[in-house]
Amino acid sequence: MKARRQAEILRIIGERDIETQEQMLDQLERRGIRATQATISRDIKELNLVKQPGAGGSYRYVVSAARPPQRAAAGRLQNIFKEGVTSCDVAQNIVVVKTMPGLAPGAGAALDAMELEGLVGSLAGDDTVILIMRTAQAAEGLTREIESMLEE
Repeated sequence: MKARRQAEILRIIGERDIETQEQMLDQLERRGIRATQATISRDIKELNLVKQPGAGGSYRYVVSAARPPQRAAAGRLQNIFKEGVTSCDVAQNIVVVKTMPGLAPGAGAALDAMELEGLVGSLAGDDTVILIMRTAQAAEGLTREIESMLEE
């Protein structure tokens, strides 16, 4: 549930300007996700969200440009994987990560936060994340790493 909620929070702030936690709670509820203000506050901290000036002098939540500590990002990645990733496969230099419906954006954000060596770019849909690696060897190594996380 946490991974789904956090993925939805990232989707919401990507779609619209959110100034307050109350607005975030409202948007989550409209999407069928119930949460408390305390839970949203923890999610904001874990997702490394900050407020930045928006249009007309208002503020909005965005993902911080500052790099989160590597250990915190690794912890989030493992939590998201344990809760939602169903499989991982490789095809040459492309890694395909399958998730439960709605969890790919959160998994993709966690992978992006890891600043993986050899990662050229990523694309997340609803239940699939595509990772384009610089080499086939990098893709195979990442796939092995993801598979080992899934086995834990």
